[in-house]
Amino acid sequence: MKKERMIKILTEFCRILIGATFIFSGIAKAIDPVGGAIKIGEYLVAFGFGHFTLIETILSFALASIEFTLGICLLLAVYRKLTTLCVLLMMCFMTPLTLYLAIFSPVSDCGCFGDAIIISNWATFFKNIPLLAGAVWVYIYHKRLMSFYSYQAYWFVVFFTFFFCIAFCYQNYTHLPIKDFMPYKVGLNIPKLMEIPDDAPHDEFLFIYEKEGIKKEFRLEDAPMDDASWKYVDSKLIKEGFIPVVSSFELYNKNEDNIAEVILTQPRLSFLLIFADIKEANDVHIDKINHVYDYAVAAEAKLPFYGISASSEEDIEAWKKNTGADYPFLKADDVLLKTMIRSNPGLIIIKNGTILAKLHYNDIPGEDKLEEMITKLDNTPIDVDNHTAPEIIAEKKYKERMSWMRIIAGFTLPLLLIWIYDFSRNQYIQRKKRLQIIN
Repeated sequence: MKKERMIKILTEFCRILIGATFIFSGIAKAIDPVGGAIKIGEYLVAFGFGHFTLIETILSFALASIEFTLGICLLLAVYRKLTTLCVLLMMCFMTPLTLYLAIFSPVSDCGCFGDAIIISNWATFFKNIPLLAGAVWVYIYHKRLMSFYSYQAYWFVVFFTFFFCIAFCYQNYTHLPIKDFMPYKVGLNIPKLMEIPDDAPHDEFLFIYEKEGIKKEFRLEDAPMDDASWKYVDSKLIKEGFIPVVSSFELYNKNEDNIAEVILTQPRLSFLLIFADIKEANDVHIDKINHVYDYAVAAEAKLPFYGISASSEEDIEAWKKNTGADYPFLKADDVLLKTMIRSNPGLIIIKNGTILAKLHYNDIPGEDKLEEMITKLDNTPIDVDNHTAPEIIAEKKYKERMSWMRIIAGFTLPLLLIWIYDFSRNQYIQRKKRLQIIN
């Protein structure tokens, strides 16, 4: 009995650990499906499959929804044998893959938790080892998992969970993510994100010199740089120094001059229309974008408006020809642009380097609401010390909390109602059987 109890406790512990991990991993990916597609693209390129935007997006949606569904099904013990088998097969695939990533580093990080939590490839592999062991355990003892639903309700839990996550992915794909994991958050100041404190630690190196065939390592202060008998060989980083939230922000005009500082110190509202890849940019709402530009140049102060892209001049000219765009373009690194906003194109409005708004192309206001939005942003108070916009940050957090409450209620309430119905139905059947036995 004691052995059985310990097996039961360990099985339930593994169920909770693995289920919670899969749910968190699925939610993190579903919050930022564009980021997931970018990471999958890195995998495809690293393994020689090329770049396929549509496939990457479909796989991003599917992976997030499958992980989330498996996590929920494991926690609720739905289709216990099938669920635990799928979890085991996924861990049997992911564990060797993460070992390969740790050894050869074809991608910088595995992206298992999206951009919510970034861990090294080795840390990911070591994380997967206990998860794999737990997956083996729950598969062997899946019959000991306590189920919350009867078999007749299993199908609803699976389909509802999967398609709810698909819908959640779609919402975050067709609008900006409900939670911004990137450094360029609304309300923050870009120059402040780039600052390095005076007392911040610096990178520490060991310098390798050679003399008479003997190599020796020196710290910077001890390095024999003035001694001709020592020959410099190499250096290695032993301790990484302070890394600012934003390490680089460069925007180049046609003359290849970096004018980022000019834009970030602009005291007026500035409009940055971001194109990570202008060939793939959506032009459905181009009329709204062009109206924003017309409003900016017609304003009394003539507000700056720039298109910013990493694409070639030919692709930019093709966009101008096809859309009638008159705004000037700047060049920037595509990684920077994908990090700034998960929309192609996406509109960012800044003032003195402080991000006042980030808009998906589906959320750019029409003529009737544009002036109201711009007036509100222009009158937003900026904190004089850290140059943030406290009111905008507070409003953003409030909207985020309300959105999460609606999402959680929208997911849990149907499952709860089905559980009540399922439980009541089973109770009715049991009572009916007992009455038949008595009679």
